[in-house]
Amino acid sequence: MEEKSVNKTNSNGYTFLFAIIMVLVVASILAFTATSLQPTQYENVRQEKMQSILNTIGVETDRAGAESLYNQYITETVALRADGSVDEGLDAFNVDLAKEIKRVDSEQIFPLYIANYEGEKYYIVPLRGNGLWNAIFGYISLQNDVNTIKGATFDHLGETPGLGAQITKAWFRESFAGKKIFNEAGMLEGVSVVKGGASTDHEVDAISGATITGDGVSDMISERLEHYLPYFEEQRDIKITE
Repeated sequence: MEEKSVNKTNSNGYTFLFAIIMVLVVASILAFTATSLQPTQYENVRQEKMQSILNTIGVETDRAGAESLYNQYITETVALRADGSVDEGLDAFNVDLAKEIKRVDSEQIFPLYIANYEGEKYYIVPLRGNGLWNAIFGYISLQNDVNTIKGATFDHLGETPGLGAQITKAWFRESFAGKKIFNEAGMLEGVSVVKGGASTDHEVDAISGATITGDGVSDMISERLEHYLPYFEEQRDIKITE
């Protein structure tokens, strides 16, 4: 009887059963951990989004302090339709741009954030486009003339470290400050990332070795801003009221 018991525990069937049980236990633990962390992960994403929006107007904060400052300086969020009209039933902050850009233009929702900081009004536009390997995204803020860039933030999902990934660096982001999105004829020109040195109000210096990522940033800015033109046409002469 004792020999049979030993043989039973050393059998292939016993080994497989033990492995299955362990897999189920580990999978259950991982599933529980992932589920329990979801609220924290969601909150971190919210706060980081607020950080990025605030950074475009010069408000620096850590993640923990982002929501308080966001509520202080972001005075209005607007969900725009393609014709420039406002969809009052939508919360612009919760619009998922990654999903929206997969729709045809006429069906997209375009979020817009309006800030009042140090007595100035700013319009903050979310950006999303294509880099070399994956999506690039960020925010760009316009001064009250709806032409001069106050600031910009950029991020990516998979650009090359040391090359395209440098769109997140301060020197690159800060090069957009003061640039213009409209030319002298009043036409949208955006801001282009160019090799050989920026020479106009519509250009910034390229990142060496990251041409495709730079082109993606240029295209992303022009493509996204174009959708806001119907709304901006009504705002260009509005001044902030104290």
